[in-house]
Amino acid sequence: MPDARPVVGLIGLGQMGAAMCRTLLRGGWRVVAWDIAPAAVDAAVQGGAVAARGPADAASRAGVILTSVPDIDALREVALGASGLVRGECRGTVLADTSTISPLDARDLAAALIPHGLGFLDAPVSGGVRGAEAGTLAVMVGGSHDHFDQARPVLAGIGQAVVLCGPVGAGQIAKACNQLVVMATHESIAEAMVLAAASGLDPWRVREVLSAGYAASPILDIQGPRMLKHDFAPGGRARFHLKDIATINWLAAQAGIELPGFDAAARQFERLVERGGGDLDNSAIITVVEPDDPVVEPDDPVVRPDGPGT
Repeated sequence: MPDARPVVGLIGLGQMGAAMCRTLLRGGWRVVAWDIAPAAVDAAVQGGAVAARGPADAASRAGVILTSVPDIDALREVALGASGLVRGECRGTVLADTSTISPLDARDLAAALIPHGLGFLDAPVSGGVRGAEAGTLAVMVGGSHDHFDQARPVLAGIGQAVVLCGPVGAGQIAKACNQLVVMATHESIAEAMVLAAASGLDPWRVREVLSAGYAASPILDIQGPRMLKHDFAPGGRARFHLKDIATINWLAAQAGIELPGFDAAARQFERLVERGGGDLDNSAIITVVEPDDPVVEPDDPVVRPDGPGT
Protein backbone atom coordinates (compact mmCIF):
# COMPACT_ATOMS: atom_id res chain seq x y z
CA MET A 1 0.00 0.00 0.00
CA PRO A 2 2.72 2.61 0.77
CA ASP A 3 4.04 2.35 -2.81
CA ALA A 4 0.63 3.47 -4.10
CA ARG A 5 1.01 6.83 -2.38
CA PRO A 6 2.25 9.78 -4.44
CA VAL A 7 5.70 11.21 -3.88
CA VAL A 8 5.95 14.05 -1.37
CA GLY A 9 8.53 16.78 -1.78
CA LEU A 10 9.92 18.28 1.41
CA ILE A 11 11.98 21.46 1.22
CA GLY A 12 13.69 22.67 4.39
CA LEU A 13 15.18 20.13 6.77
CA GLY A 14 15.75 22.10 9.93
CA GLN A 15 14.42 20.79 13.23
CA MET A 16 10.79 20.91 12.14
CA GLY A 17 11.32 19.84 8.54
CA ALA A 18 13.55 16.92 9.50
CA ALA A 19 11.01 15.74 12.06
CA MET A 20 8.19 15.93 9.52
CA CYS A 21 10.34 14.02 7.04
CA ARG A 22 10.92 11.20 9.53
CA THR A 23 7.23 11.04 10.37
CA LEU A 24 6.18 10.84 6.72
CA LEU A 25 8.74 8.11 6.05
CA ARG A 26 7.47 6.10 9.01
CA GLY A 27 3.97 6.48 7.60
CA GLY A 28 5.01 4.88 4.33
CA TRP A 29 5.27 8.02 2.21
CA ARG A 30 7.95 8.35 -0.43
CA VAL A 31 9.80 11.59 0.28
CA VAL A 32 12.03 13.60 -2.05
CA ALA A 33 13.94 16.00 0.18
CA TRP A 34 16.14 19.07 -0.27
CA ASP A 35 17.82 21.65 1.94
CA ILE A 36 20.53 24.24 1.45
CA ALA A 37 22.62 22.26 3.97
CA PRO A 38 23.96 19.07 2.34
CA ALA A 39 24.39 17.41 5.76
CA ALA A 40 20.66 17.78 6.41
CA VAL A 41 19.88 16.10 3.08
CA ASP A 42 22.34 13.30 3.86
CA ALA A 43 20.60 12.67 7.18
CA ALA A 44 17.21 12.50 5.45
CA VAL A 45 18.57 10.07 2.86
CA GLN A 46 19.97 7.85 5.59
CA GLY A 47 16.44 7.76 7.01
CA GLY A 48 14.94 6.61 3.72
CA ALA A 49 14.29 9.79 1.74
CA VAL A 50 15.53 10.43 -1.79
CA ALA A 51 17.68 13.50 -2.37
CA ALA A 52 16.39 16.10 -4.80
CA ARG A 53 18.86 18.15 -6.83
CA GLY A 54 16.97 21.28 -5.84
CA PRO A 55 13.45 22.64 -5.49
CA ALA A 56 12.78 22.44 -9.23
CA ASP A 57 13.71 18.76 -9.25
CA ALA A 58 11.46 18.10 -6.25
CA ALA A 59 8.55 19.87 -7.99
CA SER A 60 9.02 17.71 -11.07
CA ARG A 61 8.82 14.50 -9.03
CA ALA A 62 6.14 15.23 -6.41
CA GLY A 63 2.41 15.88 -6.43
CA VAL A 64 2.55 17.77 -3.14
CA ILE A 65 5.43 19.87 -1.83
CA LEU A 66 5.84 20.77 1.84
CA THR A 67 8.11 23.66 2.75
CA SER A 68 9.50 24.44 6.20
CA VAL A 69 11.68 27.53 5.91
CA PRO A 70 12.52 30.47 8.20
CA ASP A 71 10.78 33.39 6.49
CA ILE A 72 9.12 34.77 3.39
CA ASP A 73 12.43 35.61 1.69
CA ALA A 74 13.55 31.99 1.92
CA LEU A 75 10.13 30.82 0.73
CA ARG A 76 10.15 33.13 -2.29
CA GLU A 77 13.61 31.85 -3.23
CA VAL A 78 12.46 28.24 -2.93
CA ALA A 79 9.34 28.91 -4.99
CA LEU A 80 10.43 31.53 -7.53
CA GLY A 81 14.24 31.58 -7.48
CA ALA A 82 16.67 30.52 -10.20
CA SER A 83 16.30 26.85 -9.20
CA GLY A 84 12.91 27.30 -7.58
CA LEU A 85 9.84 25.12 -7.76
CA VAL A 86 8.45 26.99 -10.77
CA ARG A 87 11.54 26.04 -12.81
CA GLY A 88 10.45 22.41 -12.65
CA GLU A 89 7.47 20.62 -14.13
CA CYS A 90 5.16 21.91 -11.43
CA ARG A 91 1.83 22.31 -13.20
CA GLY A 92 -0.80 20.51 -11.13
CA THR A 93 1.46 20.29 -8.07
CA VAL A 94 0.37 21.86 -4.77
CA LEU A 95 2.78 23.71 -2.49
CA ALA A 96 1.71 23.55 1.16
CA ASP A 97 3.91 25.91 3.15
CA THR A 98 4.14 25.04 6.85
CA SER A 99 6.17 28.16 7.70
CA THR A 100 4.84 31.16 9.58
CA ILE A 101 4.59 34.22 7.34
CA SER A 102 2.15 37.12 7.07
CA PRO A 103 -1.28 36.66 5.44
CA LEU A 104 -0.40 39.32 2.85
CA ASP A 105 2.81 37.54 1.90
CA ALA A 106 0.88 34.27 1.55
CA ARG A 107 -1.64 35.90 -0.78
CA ASP A 108 1.06 37.59 -2.86
CA LEU A 109 2.98 34.34 -3.29
CA ALA A 110 -0.15 32.41 -4.23
CA ALA A 111 -0.89 34.98 -6.94
CA ALA A 112 2.69 34.78 -8.27
CA LEU A 113 2.40 31.00 -8.60
CA ILE A 114 -0.85 30.98 -10.59
CA PRO A 115 0.76 31.54 -14.02
CA HIS A 116 2.99 28.51 -13.38
CA GLY A 117 0.09 26.22 -12.50
CA LEU A 118 1.48 25.62 -9.02
CA GLY A 119 -1.25 25.58 -6.38
CA PHE A 120 -0.61 27.12 -2.98
CA LEU A 121 -1.80 26.50 0.56
CA ASP A 122 -0.59 28.41 3.56
CA ALA A 123 -0.47 25.63 6.14
CA PRO A 124 1.35 26.80 9.27
CA VAL A 125 1.61 24.29 12.09
CA SER A 126 1.61 24.26 15.87
CA GLY A 127 2.93 21.60 18.20
CA GLY A 128 6.67 22.05 17.87
CA VAL A 129 9.27 19.43 17.09
CA ARG A 130 7.59 16.98 19.48
CA GLY A 131 4.35 17.25 17.57
CA ALA A 132 6.16 16.88 14.25
CA GLU A 133 7.92 13.73 15.48
CA ALA A 134 4.65 12.26 16.74
CA GLY A 135 2.58 13.31 13.73
CA THR A 136 0.22 15.24 16.02
CA LEU A 137 0.66 18.78 14.73
CA ALA A 138 -2.24 21.18 14.36
CA VAL A 139 -2.26 22.29 10.71
CA MET A 140 -4.10 25.53 9.96
CA VAL A 141 -4.77 25.77 6.24
CA GLY A 142 -5.72 28.55 3.88
CA GLY A 143 -6.51 27.93 0.21
CA SER A 144 -8.99 26.43 -2.22
CA HIS A 145 -10.99 23.28 -1.52
CA ASP A 146 -9.43 21.55 -4.53
CA HIS A 147 -5.87 22.22 -3.43
CA PHE A 148 -6.76 21.26 0.13
CA ASP A 149 -8.25 17.94 -1.00
CA GLN A 150 -5.07 17.19 -2.96
CA ALA A 151 -2.74 17.95 -0.05
CA ARG A 152 -4.90 16.74 2.83
CA PRO A 153 -3.61 13.13 2.93
CA VAL A 154 -0.04 14.40 3.19
CA LEU A 155 -0.92 16.99 5.82
CA ALA A 156 -2.77 14.29 7.77
CA GLY A 157 0.51 12.39 7.76
CA ILE A 158 2.07 15.07 9.96
CA GLY A 159 -0.98 16.44 11.74
CA GLN A 160 -3.67 15.31 14.12
CA ALA A 161 -5.96 18.25 13.32
CA VAL A 162 -5.90 19.45 9.72
CA VAL A 163 -8.45 22.21 9.19
CA LEU A 164 -9.22 24.37 6.16
CA CYS A 165 -9.83 27.76 7.77
CA GLY A 166 -10.66 29.74 4.64
CA PRO A 167 -9.01 31.11 1.47
CA VAL A 168 -5.28 31.74 1.11
CA GLY A 169 -4.04 33.72 4.11
CA ALA A 170 -6.58 32.20 6.50
CA GLY A 171 -4.07 29.66 7.77
CA GLN A 172 -1.71 32.46 8.76
CA ILE A 173 -4.52 34.34 10.51
CA ALA A 174 -5.38 31.21 12.48
CA LYS A 175 -1.67 30.77 13.32
CA ALA A 176 -1.55 34.37 14.55
CA CYS A 177 -4.46 33.60 16.88
CA ASN A 178 -2.56 30.52 18.05
CA GLN A 179 0.56 32.56 18.72
CA LEU A 180 -1.43 35.14 20.66
CA VAL A 181 -2.54 32.38 23.04
CA VAL A 182 0.94 30.85 23.17
CA MET A 183 2.67 34.11 24.11
CA ALA A 184 0.03 35.11 26.65
CA THR A 185 0.14 31.64 28.22
CA HIS A 186 3.93 31.65 28.51
CA GLU A 187 3.76 35.01 30.25
CA SER A 188 0.96 33.89 32.60
CA ILE A 189 2.81 30.72 33.58
CA ALA A 190 6.03 32.64 34.18
CA GLU A 191 4.16 35.11 36.40
CA ALA A 192 2.46 32.30 38.33
CA MET A 193 5.74 30.47 38.99
CA VAL A 194 7.50 33.65 40.11
CA LEU A 195 4.55 34.64 42.32
CA ALA A 196 4.50 31.21 43.94
CA ALA A 197 8.23 31.31 44.73
CA ALA A 198 8.11 34.92 45.93
CA SER A 199 5.24 33.99 48.26
CA GLY A 200 7.29 31.24 49.88
CA LEU A 201 5.84 28.24 48.08
CA ASP A 202 7.63 25.48 46.21
CA PRO A 203 6.82 26.42 42.59
CA TRP A 204 7.33 22.82 41.49
CA ARG A 205 4.48 21.72 43.72
CA VAL A 206 2.35 24.61 42.52
CA ARG A 207 3.00 23.66 38.90
CA GLU A 208 2.05 20.06 39.69
CA VAL A 209 -1.31 20.96 41.15
CA LEU A 210 -2.06 23.54 38.46
CA SER A 211 -1.50 20.83 35.86
CA ALA A 212 -4.34 18.84 37.40
CA GLY A 213 -6.80 21.72 37.37
CA TYR A 214 -8.43 24.22 35.05
CA ALA A 215 -5.09 25.95 34.44
CA ALA A 216 -3.69 22.81 32.80
CA SER A 217 -2.16 23.16 29.34
CA PRO A 218 0.58 21.57 27.24
CA ILE A 219 2.62 24.74 27.74
CA LEU A 220 2.38 24.39 31.52
CA ASP A 221 3.36 20.71 31.28
CA ILE A 222 6.30 21.19 28.93
CA GLN A 223 7.50 24.74 29.43
CA GLY A 224 6.76 25.06 33.14
CA PRO A 225 9.59 22.70 34.14
CA ARG A 226 11.93 24.38 31.67
CA MET A 227 11.19 27.73 33.25
CA LEU A 228 11.87 26.40 36.73
CA LYS A 229 15.11 24.64 35.70
CA HIS A 230 16.24 27.61 33.60
CA ASP A 231 16.67 25.17 30.71
CA PHE A 232 16.52 27.59 27.81
CA ALA A 233 18.11 25.51 25.04
CA PRO A 234 16.10 26.68 22.04
CA GLY A 235 13.10 24.75 20.87
CA GLY A 236 11.13 27.75 19.67
CA ARG A 237 13.44 30.77 19.68
CA ALA A 238 12.00 33.84 21.38
CA ARG A 239 12.97 36.19 18.54
CA PHE A 240 10.67 34.35 16.15
CA HIS A 241 7.76 35.85 18.05
CA LEU A 242 8.66 39.30 16.78
CA LYS A 243 7.16 38.49 13.38
CA ASP A 244 4.08 37.06 15.17
CA ILE A 245 3.75 40.31 17.09
CA ALA A 246 3.89 42.33 13.87
CA THR A 247 1.24 40.17 12.21
CA ILE A 248 -1.10 40.21 15.22
CA ASN A 249 -0.78 43.99 15.58
CA TRP A 250 -1.55 44.42 11.86
CA LEU A 251 -4.59 42.16 12.07
CA ALA A 252 -5.87 43.99 15.16
CA ALA A 253 -5.44 47.35 13.43
CA GLN A 254 -7.29 46.07 10.35
CA ALA A 255 -10.13 44.82 12.55
CA GLY A 256 -10.19 47.96 14.69
CA ILE A 257 -9.89 46.05 17.97
CA GLU A 258 -7.64 46.27 21.01
CA LEU A 259 -5.78 43.30 22.52
CA PRO A 260 -4.58 44.54 25.92
CA GLY A 261 -3.66 41.10 27.27
CA PHE A 262 -1.63 40.30 24.20
CA ASP A 263 0.01 43.74 24.24
CA ALA A 264 1.41 43.06 27.71
CA ALA A 265 2.76 39.63 26.77
CA ALA A 266 4.20 40.95 23.51
CA ARG A 267 6.11 43.67 25.35
CA GLN A 268 7.64 41.03 27.63
CA PHE A 269 8.92 39.04 24.64
CA GLU A 270 10.29 42.24 23.13
CA ARG A 271 12.13 42.91 26.39
CA LEU A 272 13.57 39.40 26.36
CA VAL A 273 14.95 39.96 22.85
CA GLU A 274 16.24 43.43 23.78
CA ARG A 275 18.14 41.83 26.69
CA GLY A 276 19.91 39.49 24.28
CA GLY A 277 17.67 36.48 24.82
CA GLY A 278 16.32 36.23 21.28
CA ASP A 279 17.98 32.90 20.58
CA LEU A 280 16.82 31.36 23.85
CA ASP A 281 13.73 29.19 24.16
CA ASN A 282 10.35 30.84 24.73
CA SER A 283 10.50 29.60 28.33
CA ALA A 284 13.21 32.20 29.00
CA ILE A 285 10.36 34.71 29.34
CA ILE A 286 10.49 33.90 33.06
CA THR A 287 13.79 35.80 33.31
CA VAL A 288 11.95 39.00 32.45
CA VAL A 289 9.43 38.41 35.23
CA GLU A 290 11.53 37.06 38.09
CA PRO A 291 13.63 39.13 40.49
CA ASP A 292 17.42 38.82 40.59
CA ASP A 293 17.32 35.43 42.34
CA PRO A 294 16.08 32.72 39.97
CA VAL A 295 13.39 30.20 40.83
CA VAL A 296 14.72 27.34 42.93
CA GLU A 297 15.53 23.85 41.72
CA PRO A 298 13.08 21.10 42.78
CA ASP A 299 15.33 19.59 45.45
CA ASP A 300 16.53 22.87 46.93
CA PRO A 301 15.19 23.90 50.35
CA VAL A 302 12.38 26.43 50.15
CA VAL A 303 10.40 28.34 52.74
CA ARG A 304 6.71 27.52 52.77
CA PRO A 305 3.95 29.28 54.72
CA ASP A 306 3.94 26.54 57.36
CA GLY A 307 7.67 26.69 58.03
CA PRO A 308 11.04 25.80 56.54
CA GLY A 309 11.13 23.35 53.68
CA THR A 310 13.13 20.16 53.63
